[in-house]
Amino acid sequence: MTPATDPISEADLDAYVDDQLAVDRRIAVEAHLATHPETAARVMTDLRMRNELRLALGGQPEVVSPRTNEAARKLERAIGRSHRLRQLPRIAALGLVLCVAWLAHAHIGGIGAVNATVSTPAHVTEALTTFRAQKDRLPAKVAEPYRPADIRAMTAIALPELPEGWSVRGTEIVPSRFGPSIELTLDADRIGRAALFAVRPGTFDVVPATAVHDGESAAYWQIGDVAYVLVAQTDAKDLELIARDLAATLY
Repeated sequence: MTPATDPISEADLDAYVDDQLAVDRRIAVEAHLATHPETAARVMTDLRMRNELRLALGGQPEVVSPRTNEAARKLERAIGRSHRLRQLPRIAALGLVLCVAWLAHAHIGGIGAVNATVSTPAHVTEALTTFRAQKDRLPAKVAEPYRPADIRAMTAIALPELPEGWSVRGTEIVPSRFGPSIELTLDADRIGRAALFAVRPGTFDVVPATAVHDGESAAYWQIGDVAYVLVAQTDAKDLELIARDLAATLY
């Protein structure tokens, strides 16, 4: 009989952020985070700040004051190895280290790579392409029953609650490399025709609702191993607000 996995502790979460866990324990932590979105959001914030710190320290070492650089590295080692800053909230400790890096870059008039623009994820571009390709082959305007519990049972993907006035015109489940994906074709009240995609991009992340515009508008977010994209011909910022409300129903 397979032994039960030990409960995930705060120490496990800290070690996960610091890359100090064995592979089997990392898998256990990721399984725990997949079912605890609030904890996942906190851990992903820690991971991002750690990565931004490393980028800040490693991206342009020649323009950083050696004294400031060494101070930042000492703080990072203190957090990663001995955890002497544990009496402070962990996020505050990471923020302190990041501030050192930001101050170092401020002496040359900018933040550099830390503030670089993030490109649109591939699954968002694919969702926009799919939405455009289907303009001329819409399903009949007949609402289908929306049964997210049944879809979750088939795909292990949770779908959001739809706002009042929205109806589903078509549901498609598509096999993909990292597991099945879902596409809902929607009549979305005041924003008209829309599509909601739920895919597994192959990464574990927590991404807040973010809008992009490329002919049509898309708002995307991610919770754990599932990413969501809402596409419609409407204002991008309006769509982002709608996406935030949809994402909130998943917690």
